[in-house]
Amino acid sequence: MPELILDGRPLSVAAGTTVAAALALGGDGTTRTSVSGQRRAPLCGMGVCQECRVSIDGQRRLACQTLCRDGMQVETRP
Repeated sequence: MPELILDGRPLSVAAGTTVAAALALGGDGTTRTSVSGQRRAPLCGMGVCQECRVSIDGQRRLACQTLCRDGMQVETRP
């Protein structure tokens, strides 16, 4: 079972879990804050809408397209 760090908190998930699913399981399900200050969440689940962008190990990536791995650092807030 991979254990990642989600916004500073450890979270264990099943192998094969996407970061977007981990956000739904261990957080509030949101991935970023829009320019108007609203929290945003994944919409399409297949990488088209770009709403699931998060910082993973310091790089902006799509949460719905990224599988969790042990030690991964995920930040949803700037």
